[in-house]
Amino acid sequence: MPIYIRKFAEIGMADVPTVGGKNASLGEMFSRLSGQGIRVPDGFATTSDAFWYFVDSNGLRARLKEAMARLDKKEFTNLTAIGSEARRLVAGAALPDDLAKAILLAYQQLGGDSVPEVAVRSSATAEDLPDASFAGQHESYLNVKGAAALLDAVRDCFASLYTDRAIEYREVHGYAHEKVALSVGVQLMVRSDRACSGVGFTLEPESGFRDVIHLAGVWGLGENIVQGQSTPDEFLVFKPTLIRGFDAIIQRRLGEKQMTLVYAAEPGAAARTVNEPTPAEKRKAYVLSDKEVTQLAFWALAIERHYDRPMDIEWAKDGLSGQLYIVQARPETVQSRRNSAVLTEYEVTEKGKCLAQGEAVGDHIVAGKARRLSSPAEGQVEKGDIIVTDITSPDWDPLLKKAAAIITNKGGRTSHASIVARELGVPAVVGTGNATENIADGAVITVSCCEGKTGFVYEGKAGWKERQVDLGQLPLPKTTHAMLILADPEKAFELSFYPNHGVGLLRMEFIIANHIGIHPMALVRYDTLKDTAAKEKIARMTEGFPDKKEYFISRLSQGIATIAAAFYPKDVIVRMSDFKTNEYANLLGGREFEPEEENPMLGFRGASRYYSDRYTEGFRLECEAIRVVRDEMGLTNLKVMIPFCRTVGEARLVLARMAEYDLPQHQNGLEVYVMAEIPSNVLLASRFARIFDGFSIGSNDLTQLTLGIDRDSALVAGLFDEQDEAAEAMIASMIYRANKACTPIGFCGQAPSDLPGFARFLVRQHIDSISFNPDALLKGIENINAAEKSGAGEELPPVNSFL
Repeated sequence: MPIYIRKFAEIGMADVPTVGGKNASLGEMFSRLSGQGIRVPDGFATTSDAFWYFVDSNGLRARLKEAMARLDKKEFTNLTAIGSEARRLVAGAALPDDLAKAILLAYQQLGGDSVPEVAVRSSATAEDLPDASFAGQHESYLNVKGAAALLDAVRDCFASLYTDRAIEYREVHGYAHEKVALSVGVQLMVRSDRACSGVGFTLEPESGFRDVIHLAGVWGLGENIVQGQSTPDEFLVFKPTLIRGFDAIIQRRLGEKQMTLVYAAEPGAAARTVNEPTPAEKRKAYVLSDKEVTQLAFWALAIERHYDRPMDIEWAKDGLSGQLYIVQARPETVQSRRNSAVLTEYEVTEKGKCLAQGEAVGDHIVAGKARRLSSPAEGQVEKGDIIVTDITSPDWDPLLKKAAAIITNKGGRTSHASIVARELGVPAVVGTGNATENIADGAVITVSCCEGKTGFVYEGKAGWKERQVDLGQLPLPKTTHAMLILADPEKAFELSFYPNHGVGLLRMEFIIANHIGIHPMALVRYDTLKDTAAKEKIARMTEGFPDKKEYFISRLSQGIATIAAAFYPKDVIVRMSDFKTNEYANLLGGREFEPEEENPMLGFRGASRYYSDRYTEGFRLECEAIRVVRDEMGLTNLKVMIPFCRTVGEARLVLARMAEYDLPQHQNGLEVYVMAEIPSNVLLASRFARIFDGFSIGSNDLTQLTLGIDRDSALVAGLFDEQDEAAEAMIASMIYRANKACTPIGFCGQAPSDLPGFARFLVRQHIDSISFNPDALLKGIENINAAEKSGAGEELPPVNSFL
């Protein structure tokens, strides 16, 4: 006897052919993961037998097959007409009496003594397989209540098997229409319209980095995320420290959450929704507490482990009970299939006027003709056009498949346009706010998503270079570690896929400049600031932080933690801030705290600031950010480096101040390095080695101080040369003294990548590591490998040959 109804407790992933991927996954989680505390609303599913019984009882099978046979399968010119005809056939048919009774009996059992509100969701029998996802192709109905409303919603779900987008999707992916059935899931309603909802990925959705969980959420129903009507809050949770019990939330981004989607009517067959402006106080508040973020992250991790693959989940919070639920989970189908061993690098060489900017999706760059549209029914799109519109939905899918890039006014990284762009492998710039105003229809434009997390739209055809790199063909050096010089947290996950031994130099001051922008002392002494304009701007930027200093600590710790997590458990060495006074002064509120110097290059910078009354409270904030990353977030691969430390006495003062600020050397394994960039560091290397745990040669400063050149002066810039005999002698001496003291020593600079001879020089001196800027890393590795190969068994020249 055919079975028409299956309860969630009775089904699992083996039942995909019967109830579709969505319902099978819900049943799998409900029946097998509830023991781990994961809450999935109870429900039941109609089976594929129920669908075919409905089709055959109404004599629809042959008529639907004949309609699909008339479809233009190449250009889809008659898709709208064929889809409309098929849906009318299904919507006009009646549910057989015994099938309707079975559905209503299961509904009654689900509600017990009450008539429940339910979500009615479509689940195609080929849906959510690892090699294809039907997400968004069929209809779902929320807040349905009562027998008549439920039966209408079930029939409407059956009809949605023939939406235009679903028909085209099956054709493109090779699914025979007559072999795909529609199962309907009926699930107890989570009243997220009175709370919040969102999505999550068990990897970073842009780079595919596997060790983080990405969560996004908005107030109200989650459709606003997919439709891009509201920019969501976003959270990144680091898996390795999550399972060890640390505060593993390494990023929090407060979204605008402009609108809140709620129900506009009483429960029924077609409960309408309405988008309401989100109250100001809720826009400024995160939708989830840290405890709730952690709970969802643990659930996401358990779901990923259960399915043994990266997952795309949907969650919701019930506004009546305050409980969190998982309402859907499907395999992630884009980044998990990406070959991270083969990379294409893009570099913009020339560009026109910037017309719009927003969040970048992907890492490509393309040029083409702008096709500005207000709806998918408007105008024609040729292959290679760039679609420019306010917002997209699944109805746009046929057009988007022709596009070389997508640009939208609204939306974020989890919006419909972003999801489709990733699936198609095309760049998108979303959330621009003004693209449709600034970009003319038919204009040639360039979409660039290769410049970080911000995507740009340029006027005209830009110039760029492409380079394909097979990382599998580039082995890491065996003796000399190849490390990175980094400053931008937004590039960290992507760069983690490159061959590397970690980060030899993380430039803290760049995070301060680009992600904070406020002078730390302006936050310490906010109440006494004289610059009223700066004070007002700081107040706006730090809204939500009653203690302004916490803004600095939070932003800095998250930026550093992102890079430390990306390369975990490899070493990441962060250099404490090394702005010069003129650079510090350019930070918001900075001019009140910085002296004017004739030569800032040789003045109040580096270690001398950290124990000075002028800055030491700012240094306290830097130390607190490091402590948070290491002790609270658990990223103990992070090491600290002190720049421009002129004397041994100064070194002791800095370490004493760090201990005073609850960041003592060697506590919780903290190692403290020093930059070797002043001749005094070389001459007294053995004494510095007794104080610090390692050295890193800063070749720029060491060369300028050895040759007496101000590298900021164009008049003598031509004399600057790291390969000068005196500079090489100083470097060789430093390496020799560090090796003799058994203290690790690295090198930071461009020369080893640009000059193969310089790489060979460092390798022959037995340098432990060489750090490169990202654009120079691969060439640098080639040069180190060549140097190690050519120098095998070679006698090291005596240091005194340089002196």
